[in-house]
Amino acid sequence: MAYQHEIRVAWGDCDPANIVYTARIPWFALDAINGWWEEKFGGGWYQMEMDHGFGSPFVNMNLDFRAPITPRHRLICEVAPTRLGRTSIDWRVVGRQDGVTCFEGRFTCVFTDARSFTKAPPPDAVKALIEAHLEPSAE
Repeated sequence: MAYQHEIRVAWGDCDPANIVYTARIPWFALDAINGWWEEKFGGGWYQMEMDHGFGSPFVNMNLDFRAPITPRHRLICEVAPTRLGRTSIDWRVVGRQDGVTCFEGRFTCVFTDARSFTKAPPPDAVKALIEAHLEPSAE
């Protein structure tokens, strides 16, 4: 089962059309992926870099918008890794409000050595963690 991350959408997230400003949607998705790391790994991107010596910067983001997001309901972002490469990971994030799909996103990160900022395979324990939670891609 995919991890679910709840986001409290605020009035300040909205544009003059009274729906979430488009630029906030990637932020919500990235916050949800960071939440997955916190839940499953015990720390997010900051802890990865500072405490564990590796990072996972984004190299690709794709978002499909399905329905407007508003402050009326909590935004529930379902997050799952869908592919683990030698030095990369793909994520799926689906954002829903009140049971309605608002966006679907696909994201790719590359693992890096934090000190040199060069591409590197994930640590063995991280690789095992991701493999235990992989969901097949719908593509």
